[in-house]
Amino acid sequence: MSHAPEPIVFGPAPLTLEAVVALAERRAPSILDDDPAWRARIARGAQAVEGLLDREGQIYGITTGYGDSCVTAVPLSQVAALPRQLYTFHGCGLGRFLEPEAARAVLAARLQSLCQGVSGVRFELLERLHACLHEDLLPRIPEEGSVGASGDLTPLSYIAAMLCGEREVIWRGRMCPAAEAHAELGWAPMTLRPKEALALMNGTAVMTALACQAFARAEYLLKLATRITALNVVALRGNPAHFGARLFAAKPHPGQGQVAAWLRADLESETAVPQQRLQDRYSLRCAPHVLGVLADSLGWLRGFIETELNSANDNPLIDPDSGEVMHGGHFYGGHIAFAMDSLKTLTANVADLLDRQLALLVDSRYNHGLPGNLSGAPAERAMINHGFKAVQIGASAWAAEALKGTLPASVFSRSTECHNQDKVSMGTIAARDALRVLELTKQVAAATLLAALQGVHLRADPLPKPLATMVATLREDFAPVGEDRALDAELRHCLTRIRSRHWPLYAS
Repeated sequence: MSHAPEPIVFGPAPLTLEAVVALAERRAPSILDDDPAWRARIARGAQAVEGLLDREGQIYGITTGYGDSCVTAVPLSQVAALPRQLYTFHGCGLGRFLEPEAARAVLAARLQSLCQGVSGVRFELLERLHACLHEDLLPRIPEEGSVGASGDLTPLSYIAAMLCGEREVIWRGRMCPAAEAHAELGWAPMTLRPKEALALMNGTAVMTALACQAFARAEYLLKLATRITALNVVALRGNPAHFGARLFAAKPHPGQGQVAAWLRADLESETAVPQQRLQDRYSLRCAPHVLGVLADSLGWLRGFIETELNSANDNPLIDPDSGEVMHGGHFYGGHIAFAMDSLKTLTANVADLLDRQLALLVDSRYNHGLPGNLSGAPAERAMINHGFKAVQIGASAWAAEALKGTLPASVFSRSTECHNQDKVSMGTIAARDALRVLELTKQVAAATLLAALQGVHLRADPLPKPLATMVATLREDFAPVGEDRALDAELRHCLTRIRSRHWPLYAS
């Protein structure tokens, strides 16, 4: 009997990136922590802001203008209007809109940051953000318009506006005005208090949310690429000794060794399979060394992402106990930018590896006796059938585009906003780039997986148990290619399976 998943708790305790992904994919419910001490701490922060107003001091973004306008004092008679002005003038995002999964992840990331208790917001704001997650009321967030400092101002303005009943939302699977969704829910739109619009917008929630998604996809892709490599070792009658335990003990990078261990587990068999070469070409022999760089990088990537996720990253921060106002730059997304620029390169190398394996599979000069282009057509039809020829061309195009996408975003800082934001992170661009490179690499993986499946079918050698199980599962969706057929629908279906992490691959 399956059990309902435990709720994910927003509060003083840290969240994992897996929790954000589970919320984004609607696989787990969530609750706000009922710890009275934590709730009281949040309330004290909001009270501290009210106390600062009573003293009529100059506090950035509360009694001053924003950004370069911090030298412009705002009289108390206009302070209440300032939050709406902030999200209004930032309503200039362009490009495609984030998918619902990404929008949920952004809500979760922003809520977790405000839960740190130093942003000076009311507990009611946390409750409304959480209610949006619970009810699946999602802002329509344009992808483009953030330089990653002062945080994701423009995209996050769409959350602030939604809470106030403005702009468009996704509600019950359709697009509608936020005010209409509020009315259906019986909610009164919020009026944001001083500091609350700034607390919502001045942070790294968009880039961090996208980074959580990218990490989860890369982690699965690593395992899938390893399994595809194992299938290709069989299809090409490669040498499993390349992955021996004693060999990898001599160069003990842990992730590289883990990939080699997975390959050993996949390829161990009581039935000896003929081998064609003493040393296979690099895309087989060095697969653990290529994939191992990604495997060995996952630990520090997780550290960068989860530290950002569980941080207060707006400005200024308010000490809820002393009332001290701390002006700083925690909105700067440099850690996420570097992590995502690195992940782009790590992932594109996986695309390149799999593309090279596919090139070997289809080429009768290098595939050790398989039919050219992996055609399964009978001899009398062989001259007009081309098997996986075009699939290999497509995979090469996708791999090339993935490699082109590795240009780091973080080095393209632009001085903006009257040179107040004169060094910016470009973290959101880096995260979007990483997701695009991941999507292209998954397309290469889908093509290479179906080609590997065709290769082991044509080879007809006995398969070790892990690979036999995988092939049997794949055959439920994908038939062998005999006479040529258009494969686009099958490639898209394979992509859907990859995106949903459909096939269980190696215990973590």
